[in-house]
Amino acid sequence: MKRRLHKKYLILILAYSGLLLLIPYVLDYRDKSAQQARNGLSQQPRCPDLENTVALLWDNGYKVNGSEATEHANRSQSRTHIYLHATWRTGSSFLGELFNQHPDVFYLYEPMWHIWQALYPGDAGSLQGAVRDMMNALYRCDFSVLKLYAGSQNITTSFIFGWKTNKVICSEPLCDAHKRHEIGMVKEDRCAKCQKRDIRELERECKKYPVMVIKGVRVLDLSTLVPLVKDPAINLQIVQLFRDPRAVHNSRLKSKQALVKESIQVLRSKKQNDKYKRLLVPSSKVNRAEIYVSSAMELICDNWLSDMLLVMNAPPWLRRNYHRVRYEDLVLHPMEELQRMFRFANLSSFPALEKFALNMTHGQGYSSDRPFLISSRDAKEAIYAWRERLNVEQINQVEAYCSEVMRQLGYQKHSVDKTT
Repeated sequence: MKRRLHKKYLILILAYSGLLLLIPYVLDYRDKSAQQARNGLSQQPRCPDLENTVALLWDNGYKVNGSEATEHANRSQSRTHIYLHATWRTGSSFLGELFNQHPDVFYLYEPMWHIWQALYPGDAGSLQGAVRDMMNALYRCDFSVLKLYAGSQNITTSFIFGWKTNKVICSEPLCDAHKRHEIGMVKEDRCAKCQKRDIRELERECKKYPVMVIKGVRVLDLSTLVPLVKDPAINLQIVQLFRDPRAVHNSRLKSKQALVKESIQVLRSKKQNDKYKRLLVPSSKVNRAEIYVSSAMELICDNWLSDMLLVMNAPPWLRRNYHRVRYEDLVLHPMEELQRMFRFANLSSFPALEKFALNMTHGQGYSSDRPFLISSRDAKEAIYAWRERLNVEQINQVEAYCSEVMRQLGYQKHSVDKTT
């Protein structure tokens, strides 16, 4: 019995002695860890819970050459690449034209259109990888990627990037239809007479510009662009354009025949539960275009909300690479918004360009037989046209499934909106 007690006491004494020996090492380790944390040399990994799952998308795999500050410093040394992130009928063509007018910008209009056309009827979700890969190549001035979707190996300047209104393609040295430093819309009939240039000549011009801008409506959500934002060689900055969902819906209905194919592709990216199966197979052939276009609007608002959550949870340095603009602010206060955007894009504004923006938003009327035509319009009529053209049921539907997006963007519901 005594022998057992002696053995227990011996074990306790040894354990206590071992604990005393370990304490200095533990304290020393904690001091070093605290010092490393203060110096920014150690970062605790985040836990993937419900609140920060979106934030983990930004953090996953991100640790390049040390701290965030070092990464951000490396980014600022390369040329600037901008993506104008929008959806159909938000005024993105007008936004893109403001960059197209700047003499320091190499502007590309809707290059990913070729992917959607070539791979139709592929669903929009499955095309996102190809869209990102194309952007990755284009920002490096490698336009050969277009050959994968153009159906031809002989691509010229008379085929791509909205060429009839593209100031780079229609100006010297590629063509003399327009003067690059002159502010004003390119005349399509004059540019159409330009000699076709090989795509390699356009690549050489691309490398001369300090800022490259791509405008597109075929990136479903910002998560697609995360790898490009993280890549210091791309230095991607994002300008995202929003617009009142009711105005977007009204404009989409007005252009519904031109948006049917894209709407079908967007709808197919959604999991086809019973609700969306019904939307994908409209009962009335007469209203088929309208049903497709209307149904896609709900998914557009879902994607907008996902984008907002992604940005809210993004690290501070990444938020600095993101700029949000509302269409209503852009057309009501064009000069102020233009200056803000150009500061973000490391571009200088000047009076002639500001006057151009002002004139484009103070035209006569809003209606046009060519809804995708960039023209001078009455800004207030463009903003509030939906009030006269949508019925009460249509307004209520949009406000129902876009309610959170409207709240985040500051759009009041029609029943309480007293502005005129």
